[in-house]
Amino acid sequence: MGARGSPLLVVLLGAAWPLLRATEPADPVSAERSLAWGPGLDAGLTLPVRYFYIQAVSAAGHNFSRSPPGRTQFKVVIKGLSPNEVTRIYTPLPLDRNDGTFLMRYRMYGSVMKGLKIEILYGDQHVAQSPYILKGPVYHEYCDCPEEDPEGWQNIMSCPSQEPQITKDFISFPTIDLQRMLKEIPAKFSQTRGAIVHYTILDNHIYRRSLGKYTDFKMFSDEMFLSLARKVRLPDVEFYLNVGDWPVEYRKANDTPGPIPVISWCGSVDSRDIVLPTYDVTHSTLETLRGVTNDLLSIQGNTGPFWENKTERALFRGRDSREERLHLVKLSKENPELLDAGITGYFFFREKENDLGKVQLMGFFDFFKYKYQVNVDGTVAAYRFPYLLLGDSLILKQDSQYYEHFYSGLKPWKHYVPVKRNLEDLLEKIKWAKENDEEARKIAKEGQLMARELLQPHRFYCYYYKVLQEYAKRQASKPEIRDGMELVPQPDDRDSVCSCHRKKPLREDL
Repeated sequence: MGARGSPLLVVLLGAAWPLLRATEPADPVSAERSLAWGPGLDAGLTLPVRYFYIQAVSAAGHNFSRSPPGRTQFKVVIKGLSPNEVTRIYTPLPLDRNDGTFLMRYRMYGSVMKGLKIEILYGDQHVAQSPYILKGPVYHEYCDCPEEDPEGWQNIMSCPSQEPQITKDFISFPTIDLQRMLKEIPAKFSQTRGAIVHYTILDNHIYRRSLGKYTDFKMFSDEMFLSLARKVRLPDVEFYLNVGDWPVEYRKANDTPGPIPVISWCGSVDSRDIVLPTYDVTHSTLETLRGVTNDLLSIQGNTGPFWENKTERALFRGRDSREERLHLVKLSKENPELLDAGITGYFFFREKENDLGKVQLMGFFDFFKYKYQVNVDGTVAAYRFPYLLLGDSLILKQDSQYYEHFYSGLKPWKHYVPVKRNLEDLLEKIKWAKENDEEARKIAKEGQLMARELLQPHRFYCYYYKVLQEYAKRQASKPEIRDGMELVPQPDDRDSVCSCHRKKPLREDL
């Protein structure tokens, strides 16, 4: 996969791969030789939560592959460069990822025009090139200050030049006929599914109308499109987003009439929907360090005991949203030494509760006390899969026709162990993992490292933008604000106040 501005990616992978070393340096951490990298050290990457990574390195130049011994900790101090600019910056402690690397997150609640000073310390010693000076302006999440040059923004973000899933999704749509969509989509989808939202983005403003009564999840797409529009000027584009669970466009390219490009959060092998990152990982990214407990960053610092200390059984917890999940519980009752599976809530198969029982909810971080995680579809793809990958357990993934936007970057037996759709080989695969512990550990680590690359929050912004960009290129007519559409406003509270140096003055202000 090629990448623009690829040094970030190269450094990330370069620092990650040595973690697979089995040897552990005996000498203490060298603050000077330790490494620091990531988007949170670049003033130009505006994100809801900025983040960067620290790799502990010994005086001899060896990467630690476990948490450094002793009581000395990495710590980070972040403040504005100018004493005249005071803004609140939430800076929790670095997350120990249990493999010699640490993840630092911080959320800004105001912008600084002069810049930031980031000190990374080990004890009282500066780490790597600390202090890091981020020359201003440095904008916070709610500052409406889009970069006018989309190409420049993608370079700053180190966006990949190609996303395989996006390329594949648009093969069926060399041109997009907006007039045909206006005639077909409301009649075809909104009455049967009732979960379609019609969007127009014009002059970097978001407009929409809901088609159907099951469109409450538009709050997630609204928030992401607004967040993206605050960071980069979006193309003028008009599209339909399916905010329901299931893909909706099953016509093939050679059908008459052919398929139309509906955007969805989940794809399937026999549908033609264009896939975006799910509402779940989108919301998690926007609300990190604020409104959610499980997010793609916090998971990385809560992966449970070291591999050798995890319980040697497979775990599953979840609702009864698919019959195979009920089968899992039966297998668990018959093979408790291999599998611990339980249903936490009944909705689809309530009559089965007396037979199979119901278990209490388990904190997600506690999942990683187990060596093996069973990932079985829910109504569609199980949206916990990205979170499970970021742990350090081995994923036993059910074969599925459903997929999320990043699945094309994963390979069975390299990043996870595949299991047949009917789960008939699940117990056999668990036994294989127990008998081949080192190979199982290696697959778990490969899956985790790939997830750390693909599921970085800044990559979601790249992905959303690339979908809109590719869609806009194919429009056969100009997008318009249609009857019934309403403006989705940017936040107007005091948290959104900022001074944007990129804004062109209005004529009346001259």
